[in-house]
Amino acid sequence: MLTKLNLFQEQWKGSSSVIDHWLETRQELLVSYCKLAGLPPFESKELPTVQTLQSFNQQLIDYISEGHFKIYNQVIEQWNATGYSPTDEISQIYSKISLTTDSLLNFTEKYTDCSEKKMTSYFDSDLSSLGELIEIRLEFEDSLIQLISSSLAYPPGA
Repeated sequence: MLTKLNLFQEQWKGSSSVIDHWLETRQELLVSYCKLAGLPPFESKELPTVQTLQSFNQQLIDYISEGHFKIYNQVIEQWNATGYSPTDEISQIYSKISLTTDSLLNFTEKYTDCSEKKMTSYFDSDLSSLGELIEIRLEFEDSLIQLISSSLAYPPGA
């Protein structure tokens, strides 16, 4: 996931301050996920601490919230300033992103007040499913970023 993000950042960084910020917060989230899951380069055989899990959960909630309530709104403001409006394709991708939100939040809810015992029962499976869901969401976001970048680069009448 991190390698894919780095390639995507190289392609789209600098196209918009909103997108740059989005990609930076995404990178922070993915690094935290990799640390939590013990994925390279943060390999670990031990379960994360409850505190580490709580910190990740808050970061995931912040990432989701910022996307829905800040980043998307900033993009819409930029569109309004240029006379551009979302296409059906953009709206459909946004809907797909929104569909992932509940499942992501279910993970944070399940592990909000967890003990180490609860983590050992289902944690690996849940964390793996979470990683797959994050990857799906990021693919949708990548598509949305590409469309947004194009629309901001070539506003109507330009």
